[in-house]
Amino acid sequence: MSSDAILGTVLSVEHETVYRYAQPVDQAQHMACLRPLSDAGQVLQQFDLRVLPTPATQQSRVDAHGNNRTYLALHAAHRELSVVARSEVWVADRYEGLDPCQGATCADVRELLTYRAHAPFLPASEFLYASPYVPCLEPLREYAAPSLLDGRPLAESAIELMQRIHEDFDYAPASTDISTPILDVFIERQGVCQDFAHLMLGCLRASGLAARYVSGYLLTRPPEGQAPLIGADASHAWVSVWVPGLGQGRAGDWLDLDPTNACLPGQHHVRVAHGRDFGDVTPLRGVIRSGGEHTFLVRVTTTLIKTDAQAGTGVA
Repeated sequence: MSSDAILGTVLSVEHETVYRYAQPVDQAQHMACLRPLSDAGQVLQQFDLRVLPTPATQQSRVDAHGNNRTYLALHAAHRELSVVARSEVWVADRYEGLDPCQGATCADVRELLTYRAHAPFLPASEFLYASPYVPCLEPLREYAAPSLLDGRPLAESAIELMQRIHEDFDYAPASTDISTPILDVFIERQGVCQDFAHLMLGCLRASGLAARYVSGYLLTRPPEGQAPLIGADASHAWVSVWVPGLGQGRAGDWLDLDPTNACLPGQHHVRVAHGRDFGDVTPLRGVIRSGGEHTFLVRVTTTLIKTDAQAGTGVA
């Protein structure tokens, strides 16, 4: 093994979505966001996207946030649509050696993000403001305030906020859906991973800090002897907060935090996309003509293949 090799795990992910329609669909256009990211801390080794019926048009591109998207157009009548994405991903620990008690304070970062006329554009500021699923709410700012004190290192403060959300809110499958407002989640003190991600984003942004929504997958059945993580076998979600000068070579200036499991995502988390909120990274969405009522099934299976070491250099 090379002295500079990085130890990681190789995970296999199968994400299946099936729509069944009461009436034939004459035309359909869909956008899929299912291809995992590749960078210094995660390398996509294999990816295959199978769509039935076969689309008349299938085109891929990279969006403004750096996510991989595939456009699908179907012109033949169909009563069922099947989309199956299979990925094999090498994932490293991105935060090994992190000292959260060091680095920029909450006040330092708030100052950097404060708007100034004619100042250079700061890319992280794109994730500072309210978005469709994450309004800026005073109750969330008040909830976060005891953790996000001006003089505390932001990494340490954000980790404490994550732990508080994990302790104060109950993971309750089927208690909400994606349209449930985060204020309702805050009041009821329960939800699922998407809710907790949106809630934490609301806390951070209302406090003048930049944070983005991360979608991906989670190995919920880890190797023997390791504690299981919480999350149904479906897409998972967590948060990434901007901490300039974080000093983590495989993570840049973004610190990932999983409030559902109160952990820093590591070798059991596969990142697919990031954006302002769920709406930017929806796994599959689209418009159809006709079709009537429909049902749909989503099934995700994440499997540990092996532990592997490599240079850890991301590929596009």
